[in-house]
Amino acid sequence: MTEKDFLPGVYQKLLDNGKVTWKAPSNIALVKYWGKKPVQIPANPSISFTLDACATTTSVLFEKKDNNKALSFDLLFEGQPKDDFKPKIHTFLERVEKYVPFLKEYHFIIETSNSFPHSSGIASSASGMAALSMCLMDIERQLNPAMDDALFHAKASFLARLGSGSACRSIKSSLVQWGAHQNIPNSSDLYGVEYPFEVDSVFKSYCDTILLVHKGQKQISSTVGHQLMHGHPYAKNRFQQAFDNLDKLKSILASGNLKEFITVVESEALTLHAMMMTSMPYFMLMKPDTLEIINKIWQYREATKTPVCFTLDAGANVHLLYPEADKEKVLDFIKDELIEHCENGQYIHDRVGSGAIKINA
Repeated sequence: MTEKDFLPGVYQKLLDNGKVTWKAPSNIALVKYWGKKPVQIPANPSISFTLDACATTTSVLFEKKDNNKALSFDLLFEGQPKDDFKPKIHTFLERVEKYVPFLKEYHFIIETSNSFPHSSGIASSASGMAALSMCLMDIERQLNPAMDDALFHAKASFLARLGSGSACRSIKSSLVQWGAHQNIPNSSDLYGVEYPFEVDSVFKSYCDTILLVHKGQKQISSTVGHQLMHGHPYAKNRFQQAFDNLDKLKSILASGNLKEFITVVESEALTLHAMMMTSMPYFMLMKPDTLEIINKIWQYREATKTPVCFTLDAGANVHLLYPEADKEKVLDFIKDELIEHCENGQYIHDRVGSGAIKINA
């Protein structure tokens, strides 16, 4: 699909008012996206596990306006006005308005809440923009009931990308690939697609326990970090590495080869942070406890042969990935050795999910 496929025809009839509610999960990238072109186009392809418990629930109430065609909305986060979130939402609505032109016909009340603590280092922008995009697409499908599911989900992912790049991977399916790759059918820079190849059953119930090392605001935003890949001395090789790792994952995911899976995933995580530490200006988002956890994971894996590994997002927190069959002993490992490195002893247990769901009134 191209951008033209997401431009709507004439709506059959505008509704006077209504309300829609969707819940969308966060996701954790296995092959990382770092670096982008305008507007929200990835410099390299990526792939992620869709999570389940870490999610945003968003309701959109809409009521038809008079002749005022300016974008109009109120925003409530966990029941309270959140004015500092509004500029990002306004920018998003401006970007998507030509694809969902009904936006200027209504005043919206956007109510949103997370199942995880804000500023905990979990990708709330991914789940938040995905949930909001699903709400907008739900409204559009009411205005255009002939829309099929394929277009509905592809366009939701397309819209979500314009709010937060990784949000396009939180719409549908447990394993989502985003970014054009010549060896992945139907892959696109414009939206995420369900991974089209065979995936061993071990990965369909994979666990992700997020160790909350640092819950404060990052010293540099991901948006700024992405921009620092322009002119980065190692950018070209990094982008090629991502393409190559996606090729490697095809046989790894099909066969359930956990040893090779661990090698790719941990290498990707460390490469992401290496790009941060070698940009100009350079910066470091890992904390001392992040490194302590990584070293303990390596020691534990060597001693017990348990196939547990780590990955990192653009922050200090550690995502501990492991098969469901090893859940009990890994949780014991966390309690015995890793919890001391978590801020206030906090961690969140999650697992692979399947994407956004509609919440009926």
